[in-house]
Amino acid sequence: MDKLAIQGGTALSGEITISGAKNAALPILCAALLTAEPLRLSNLPHLNDIATMLRLLGQMGVGVTLEGSDGLVLDGAGLANPLAPYDLVKTMRASILVLGPLLARCGEARVSLPGGCAIGARPVDQHIKGLQAMGAEITVEQGYIHARASRLKGARICTDMVTVTGTENLMMAACLAEGETVIENAAREPEVVDLANCLVSMGARISGAGTDVIRIQGVEKLHGAEHAIMPDRIETGTYLCAAAATGGQVRLLKTSAAYLDAVVDKLMDAGCEVGMERDAISLKAPARLKSVSLRTAPYPAFPTDMQAQFMAINCVADGVATIRETIFENRFMHASELQRLGADIQIEGNNAVVRGVPQLQGATVMATDLRASASLVIAALAAQGETVIDRIYHLDRGYERIEEKLARLGAQVRRIH
Repeated sequence: MDKLAIQGGTALSGEITISGAKNAALPILCAALLTAEPLRLSNLPHLNDIATMLRLLGQMGVGVTLEGSDGLVLDGAGLANPLAPYDLVKTMRASILVLGPLLARCGEARVSLPGGCAIGARPVDQHIKGLQAMGAEITVEQGYIHARASRLKGARICTDMVTVTGTENLMMAACLAEGETVIENAAREPEVVDLANCLVSMGARISGAGTDVIRIQGVEKLHGAEHAIMPDRIETGTYLCAAAATGGQVRLLKTSAAYLDAVVDKLMDAGCEVGMERDAISLKAPARLKSVSLRTAPYPAFPTDMQAQFMAINCVADGVATIRETIFENRFMHASELQRLGADIQIEGNNAVVRGVPQLQGATVMATDLRASASLVIAALAAQGETVIDRIYHLDRGYERIEEKLARLGAQVRRIH
């Protein structure tokens, strides 16, 4: 199992290119299930989750042809096996995204209940409830969701909670349904908009993506298209935090601050200078950061996927910060590992109180989930001495070539096989 060894104390400096967004790419890969014509994608990140999704699509009969360094063509003409087995689904919660498109195109789907990060319950009941409203017959037996429908019917669906994958699954299913589907309390994340843009280029009729009410007029079939995956806003935010924590100065290319308002605001509150260009972001950190309190909430508020990274920078900031996590009930597992580096953190339920310390010290720590891993990398970069991070397969699920990009910014980092 790979580890990451980081010698801390170096201010990050320089330029790197941000990869395509994992959380946009995964549902867009599933959109290939909706058509028998080729879907050509570019700006795909090289990540374990992407590879897992491609294996899943491949065993269903979807043809996968690589194009260049970051592109591929998906051909759903040979789709013959609408099954998502446990051995592939168990490692990645996003596998549930095949349910809607399989049901819409094949009239049937068997999808294992998903696994993924251990950051709390993320039930799929909203997906099931929405598809049932569209006329699907669904049973859950022996760990599998079994769905059937000769053709889905348009419906008004109001989700009980804001769910990104639920919104995406129902939106894809509705593209081939008969009549109009209205999704209320829909997720507004930029990744939902990116999926909608891809579907529209395939012939779908969608309006309202990016708002809390999305309308889809069903069509008989979708056709092939070309689409470039949006930049990864969470990867962008993570490298900005790494530069902030180390007192560095960086410029990130092929990305945009358009989706990062809440994150940029907090970095500026911490004392950073942030420069925004059309397709780049730069950050210059102060000599010492100021603590910033935050509360996670659905987009456009502060993202839960950036909470751990901000906990790390608050560990080396002046003052006391309160972090309130409202999305997942078990997303402070990184706190105990940060404490091993000398952080002063108190956890009470879904609140964390972080008191900045003058200096963190290197130690051996263990990653528990994807974004927790990122927080440990940031803390290690700011710490004195060497930190070894174990279980970095979590990192490889969401950060493309992280040690190469950090090294390009001057970090002393190496992967231990």
